[in-house]
Amino acid sequence: MQCTIHRLGELALLCEVPPPATLNCQQRIWAMASRVSNWPDVVDVVPGMNNLTLVFGPLADAQRLETQLRAAWEESEALVADGKLVDIEVAYGGDEGPDLREVAKHTGLTPAEVVRRHTAPEYIVYFLGFQPGFAYMGGLDKSLATPRRAEPRMAVPAGSVGIGGEQTGIYPAASPGGWQLLGRTDAALFMPQRNPPALLSPGDRVRFVASKVRV
Repeated sequence: MQCTIHRLGELALLCEVPPPATLNCQQRIWAMASRVSNWPDVVDVVPGMNNLTLVFGPLADAQRLETQLRAAWEESEALVADGKLVDIEVAYGGDEGPDLREVAKHTGLTPAEVVRRHTAPEYIVYFLGFQPGFAYMGGLDKSLATPRRAEPRMAVPAGSVGIGGEQTGIYPAASPGGWQLLGRTDAALFMPQRNPPALLSPGDRVRFVASKVRV
């Protein structure tokens, strides 16, 4: 895997790896993030999907950081995070999962089989983004991959569980969104007063448990 490094404005660098997203790639990014976060002049490190953003101070030598970042990627070994296992109860279908039938139609499966396949794997949280506490997860059964909606919804309820392409995730708060909604959970994905505020972290393992299914 080759890492391409770009400048992001005056004070940031982006290390980017070509798709597809894999667990091994994310584990190397976690390892690199842990390593470079302790460098002098580094203000913030943000792991993403197949990428890592490094934010540095105005007195930093950007060219030197770019060279170090490239070396860090080459030298980093996959970091197997000691993540926790979290069970998420989900009510599938009906008003909670208005796109369950659409996903079934797209995949050629029955709604019940979509639910069975969605609850079967143990997912890995790759990174958090889009909203505070929104976990992008790897491990979705490839047969369930479904494109995002052609017209995003103006309001997706908090706790909605959906599929976007080859990933699954949960909306921590109400917001616009275009993922295909399979169901909804009462789990609090993000609470500012909690420590840490986000229920899920990179490296955590997630299992979806069907509390109710309406097909």
